[in-house]
Amino acid sequence: MKKPVAAERFELGVCYYPEHWPESMWADDYRRMVETGFTIVRLGEFAWSVFEPEEGQFQFGLFDRAIDLAHSYGLKVIMGTPTATPPAWLTEQYPEVLNVTHEGVTMQHGMRRHYNYSSPKYRELCARIVTKLAEHYGSHPGVTGWQIDNELNCEVNVFYSESDHLAFRTWLQDKYVTLDKLNEAWGTVFWNQTYTRWSQVYLTRPTPSPNQPNPHQALDEKRFISYNTIYFAKIQADILRELAPDQWVTTNGLFGHLDSHELNDELLDFFSYDSYPQFSTIYFDPAEVNPLRDRGWGLSLSAVRSVSSNFCVMEQQSGPGGWVNRMDMPSPKPGQMRLWTYQSIAHGADMLLYFRWRTATMGNEIYWHGLNDYHNQPNRRVKEAEQIGKELAKIGKAFIGSRTQANIAIVRDYDNEWDGEYDIWHGPFMWQSNKEWFKALQRKHIPNDVLYMRSITTLAELVRYEVLVYPHPAIMSDDTAALLDQYVQQGGKLIFGCRTGYKDTTGQCYMRPFPGAAQEMCGVTVEEFTMVKGTRQPTSIRWTNNPGTLTGADAFNDILHVEEDSVEVMGTYATDYYAGKPAVTRNKRGKGEVWYYGAVFNEQAVLQMIGSLGLNSPAAEWLELPPEIELQIRASEEDTAAGLTFLLNYSEEPAEIVLKESRTDLLSGQTLTGSYTLDGYGVLVLE
Repeated sequence: MKKPVAAERFELGVCYYPEHWPESMWADDYRRMVETGFTIVRLGEFAWSVFEPEEGQFQFGLFDRAIDLAHSYGLKVIMGTPTATPPAWLTEQYPEVLNVTHEGVTMQHGMRRHYNYSSPKYRELCARIVTKLAEHYGSHPGVTGWQIDNELNCEVNVFYSESDHLAFRTWLQDKYVTLDKLNEAWGTVFWNQTYTRWSQVYLTRPTPSPNQPNPHQALDEKRFISYNTIYFAKIQADILRELAPDQWVTTNGLFGHLDSHELNDELLDFFSYDSYPQFSTIYFDPAEVNPLRDRGWGLSLSAVRSVSSNFCVMEQQSGPGGWVNRMDMPSPKPGQMRLWTYQSIAHGADMLLYFRWRTATMGNEIYWHGLNDYHNQPNRRVKEAEQIGKELAKIGKAFIGSRTQANIAIVRDYDNEWDGEYDIWHGPFMWQSNKEWFKALQRKHIPNDVLYMRSITTLAELVRYEVLVYPHPAIMSDDTAALLDQYVQQGGKLIFGCRTGYKDTTGQCYMRPFPGAAQEMCGVTVEEFTMVKGTRQPTSIRWTNNPGTLTGADAFNDILHVEEDSVEVMGTYATDYYAGKPAVTRNKRGKGEVWYYGAVFNEQAVLQMIGSLGLNSPAAEWLELPPEIELQIRASEEDTAAGLTFLLNYSEEPAEIVLKESRTDLLSGQTLTGSYTLDGYGVLVLE
């Protein structure tokens, strides 16, 4: 049975590195952590050389003292297994553990995550250090749980060592059994790639045209990497379950080429995430219209929630961030750290640790600022953390176990994400459409979930939602289509975008009219299609129920042909040779309906669909909000009516809200009614 993220109260804490600081500083650090309101610290995830300075020589003194002292101050400890940074003695003695690039260059010691998951020797040495740590700390009263490794598949999520090629071959033999089946799945008859011996089969390798592998091989490669990553983590999880059965197990993700849902289902008590909202403000598209900026980070938190409905934020941004040569994030303004903290909580966090207690004075992360600066004197960020600590000490229990509420879900799946990394005819569209739907829903104050379609997904999981938005699932099996059709038939509303349903699970195209596996549900076929690029000028969509409104038909156009009498044309193309042809359709099917939108979504088009679908904010009857305020609701499964409403102002300027019913703000204790001014970067948690 899985252990909860937090059982009695919200756990607020910080990441700490006692090996970086003189021991004379520890007691003062722990004392001030407790005064700040912290209850938990993470230690040890990069300290392999401290525990095992030479092969087979183990020492625990430094961390024994650090953990005992933390425990004496009432702080719980999360232990990180240190396998993200193998020590120099290991990589020197066993160079086969090192990762290799696609071009065949061996990565060297000097950073982190420079190893491969497939090396038998690395697996052996990882198992040994984890065993030693679990034997030593598995019954320590101060240790509450374990983080496996650190950020699996971060920095690098492809692996091409000799061990990886061999492991991939074994994985393929298990999956396909015969070379005939492999050749069929990979379509190797094309360009004479047919394999006649297993020894000829490798992970993708350099080709004459740069990065141009067989696309079906590339998809299987990503599936293998996910499998292999989970297998590597399982070695550690199994040891911890046996030797530390009373302590919980997690790891921090969400990184590429990893099925985080399977990882969580099979190995973890709950999932953890590292939340840095300013990534969305330094890595942005300057051409994006009406961006959400740091508010858009909620879409990532929604994806985390799909893995683990209640989760831990293992690292929450607390200051300006960056390595010496990249990720140069500005300092959060007064109130933003608190805003981002409650953003994480509103989206499902029951435990949150800031990164980090004090900014490192050495190494690549000397500019990844924590709560305390190098000088260790009082500062604004520490005072802000103290305010948060007091608030959560008072009300934190109210959050525990409650879940974020939503009636609409944006649907994704790993196959399309991974295939879309390579296939530019659908991959980039998914990320734009996800973002544009999230923007429109946010500004209409309609909370949403993210839902991953998996082979084990059930109808019960789907029918929780009134609306499912599955923007561009190019890969769709007949089984998935049948499950989605059941959802529609019982009353669900399902929305597709262009490039839907035309590939099978190998990534090969069906010999069927588009949208392939989804064609019967949609009641339309794709008469013709085109990229919108280069000299092909963008067209617009004219909405049938609002003929004066035109919205852009972005990036790709499916020209639709109605096949069933049950189909209603909701929008037509306004220009080009397909002017007047159907662009948006709705098919009434059973008790539900299926929409097909023939382009890539933008916010204005989504707003038109939200209106046609009759979607409203769950707080519309008692609350008026301006667009810049985010609304999220957390409630228990037993009593969804008695939830907590989070209001978050992402603007630096105050915002006016109107409460038509009185509500108590748990953070201040005030009872609010009528017009209220929410400060810039302000937060309300209304009972």
